[in-house]
Amino acid sequence: MQEADPQYHQLTLSVSTEFEPVFTHFYFAENKSSTAVTKTLLPSYQTIMLFCFGTNAFMTTQENTRVEVEQCVVLGPVRQTFDYTLPAGSSILVANFKDDAFYRFFGKAMISNQGTHPDELLQENCFTELWHQLSKFPSPQEKTNHILQFCRPYLQEQDETSRLLSNFENLSLNPVKTIAEQTRQSERNIQLKQKEQFGYSSKELARYNRFLKAIIFIEKELKCGKKIEWFNIIDACGYYDQSQLIHDFRHFIRISPSQYVKFQKDICRSGSE
Repeated sequence: MQEADPQYHQLTLSVSTEFEPVFTHFYFAENKSSTAVTKTLLPSYQTIMLFCFGTNAFMTTQENTRVEVEQCVVLGPVRQTFDYTLPAGSSILVANFKDDAFYRFFGKAMISNQGTHPDELLQENCFTELWHQLSKFPSPQEKTNHILQFCRPYLQEQDETSRLLSNFENLSLNPVKTIAEQTRQSERNIQLKQKEQFGYSSKELARYNRFLKAIIFIEKELKCGKKIEWFNIIDACGYYDQSQLIHDFRHFIRISPSQYVKFQKDICRSGSE
């Protein structure tokens, strides 16, 4: 994603090996310009926790629901695109939870994109206190390190079924059926566990991964200066036809594939900001 204003600063922060099963990355953005900056975030099927510093930031869903972020908010899994606006003097730090890590942290899976303060999930004021602590650290890396240290006492161990779901990579097999056979559980039990702990089903995730594969394909073609050949994308990403490709784009980001190509400089893909 390109920066239209040199006073709008953003970066992705990786985590140490210890925390790789918990967070994919952290994302920081800061608006030092004199005007508000709005960006669009693509769906990631991750639950995110967003800390805001300075002027309050805003998130706008596809249903035009506007959420003001005063200190901290959690939402997800992020199934569809949404806009986020950083007014002048605003900065955000976003933690991206991996797989079932949010469940292991809070004991529940988020099922809403409307946003919830994390103090409401733990029924104590520890995140309000954490926000005050983070405000004292000048750099994004120091803030991130402090969050990681804060997380340690809360995180539960991942159970065997969730571990198998997290690490399942054979796209030619049905993960629910395969893991049910492997663990001698019913398929229904695996489905319920995934929905409860991950916040989405295997079918939802498979559809998203197909869409993400198409996004990555397009980005690579554009980076090489190539013309987009849609039927090559349909074939490479496992779509039946062009209408199915268009349907997925409209479902996830409310625009057509060709519109995405036109506007992709203003759209962020979680994990590659």
